[in-house]
Amino acid sequence: MYVIGTAGHVDHGKSALVEALTGTNPDRLREEQERGLTIELGFAWLTLPSGREVSIVDVPGHVRFVRHMLAGVGAIDLALFVVAADEGVMLQTREHLNILDLLDVRHAIVALTKCDLVDDEWMELVEGDVLELLEPTSLAGAPIVRVSSVSGQGLDELQQQIDHALDGVPAPRDIGRPRLGIDRVFTMSGFGTVVTGTLLDGRLRVGDTVAAVPGGPTARIRGLQTHRTEREEAEPGTRVAVNLAGVSTGELRRGQVLVPPGRLTPSRALDARVRVLEPRALRHNLRVAVHAGADEVQGRVRILGADGADGDDGSGSGDGSGDEIAAGAEGWCQIVLREPLAVVPGDLFVLRVSDETLAGGRVVDINPPRHRRNDPATIKRLEARAAGTPESQVLAALERLEPCLASVIAAAVELDGTTLEAALAGLVERGAARALPAGSGEPIYVSADGLQLLATRAQRAFETYEREHPLRFAMAREELRSRLRLPQRAFAAVLEALAPAVVGRGDGVARDGWTPTLTSAQRRVVGEAMAQLSASGAAPPRLDIDAELLAYLAGSGQVVDCGDGVVMAETSFREAQDAVVRKLRQSGEATLAELRDLLGTNRRAAQALLETLDRRGVTQRAGDARVLRADRQ
Repeated sequence: MYVIGTAGHVDHGKSALVEALTGTNPDRLREEQERGLTIELGFAWLTLPSGREVSIVDVPGHVRFVRHMLAGVGAIDLALFVVAADEGVMLQTREHLNILDLLDVRHAIVALTKCDLVDDEWMELVEGDVLELLEPTSLAGAPIVRVSSVSGQGLDELQQQIDHALDGVPAPRDIGRPRLGIDRVFTMSGFGTVVTGTLLDGRLRVGDTVAAVPGGPTARIRGLQTHRTEREEAEPGTRVAVNLAGVSTGELRRGQVLVPPGRLTPSRALDARVRVLEPRALRHNLRVAVHAGADEVQGRVRILGADGADGDDGSGSGDGSGDEIAAGAEGWCQIVLREPLAVVPGDLFVLRVSDETLAGGRVVDINPPRHRRNDPATIKRLEARAAGTPESQVLAALERLEPCLASVIAAAVELDGTTLEAALAGLVERGAARALPAGSGEPIYVSADGLQLLATRAQRAFETYEREHPLRFAMAREELRSRLRLPQRAFAAVLEALAPAVVGRGDGVARDGWTPTLTSAQRRVVGEAMAQLSASGAAPPRLDIDAELLAYLAGSGQVVDCGDGVVMAETSFREAQDAVVRKLRQSGEATLAELRDLLGTNRRAAQALLETLDRRGVTQRAGDARVLRADRQ
């Protein structure tokens, strides 16, 4: 499936054309229908002559609603650029074209509407104006179709032209990282909370857990619809309605992105390549509205370098000071955002100031460090990242993905196996990436920055855990894995790489050098408890002791917690274990009752002791009896 977005001046007949093509009025609000003015995004769908299904996003044309238009065209495959034949090129015609050009929309059809209202001579003049307007933009060469939504003139030809244009649109990519930019949130009777958007980069399935980024809740997908048809799975490149369980509409908003939890880090700053429109320059420290996908956030522009600002190429495109990118020129910026924004490298955006479209660009890096301005080394690094070389593509993918196998990286980049292997080797050789040994023999790859980020997250996780549990010697491995949000295989490889800062302790892990410390009162309680346990042997009493103190005793090796409230002094446990082993070597097997009598304890304590020996691989069950494990005989 493909997504088509309308564009054009207010009252030029975009919504009427969509209704004539699809039979659906995209103006769903009462106010829109009463005023004949599109205010919000409208949606419809169409089956083309080829049988191909397309979604249509209808956008407002009024100057006051350009931000809504931007939310609708951020993820389209083809633009339906509408110009009314009776009025020709108007103010918003130009602004909408500028926006499509900045968003690098390269596939378009021009629909000259209201053709029934003008004669052929006037039509020829309008077509000439449109062709001249498109010539310097990404829409140059787009076919022009004369249509009338009233008479039906040209509608069949328009559908055929759309079909033909879509033949040249690349298939949506699937890199296993689904993200759906929310452009509408509402409640549907009998279903609950529903959001809509265009799905990119991966698939969503009923039952999946997703997070609304930034700042939103986690929810389970209860249902999926495309064109009002229930789906078990939604494919990339489709308009999707997602029914979410366990979340209210008040917790969601337009601009958030649905992604698998932990797969997209919101950005507080962007490095970007920016192109500035005529006639206004983009100045250093200018405050702007940043439009990306369906979201809009405020930000401040730091000019890192303008093309030709130093005068070397003689273009005069900069002012020589490095404090602006001149009108019509390009350059490098870092945009510091007031609110987090869910984008990835390669995403396109538009910058606006005071309801004026000023510039647009492509994200090169997210959450970058602060750079020195007008620094040649910084510009060189940014150029390398933006160049799309195999190494830069792989490094960008590594920074978007969790630590992973080469096969996962291959799904995220468009490189053949030999090129990918060479790029990974080059990144590892220069220290930009690490190849971590994994049990399969095939390494797990992670960027150097990504590994450092995981080390920082692990450090914070330990600090939090130590505050919550100051008497525990170690955190459970599974808990650390959960806090780092890593799959088991990647976690094992990362854990090895974090040594020696992270060390193993029994079944858990801890920061190197971490040792719990008891207060004098706690030492007194511990001393009394140990005296009780040491005196009771294999028949310990139920300890009236705080769970954290018990964890301290177990972590320091002074006691063995057998479960079910049975806690034994370590020395008593070892003596009991030795007695059980001797008995089983002599007789081959023994029942719970026989071992209970041997140890001189009660059934509860004997049961807990034997289950602990089972877990430790000393004994195993054989019917109603216990026997030694083969390697213990």
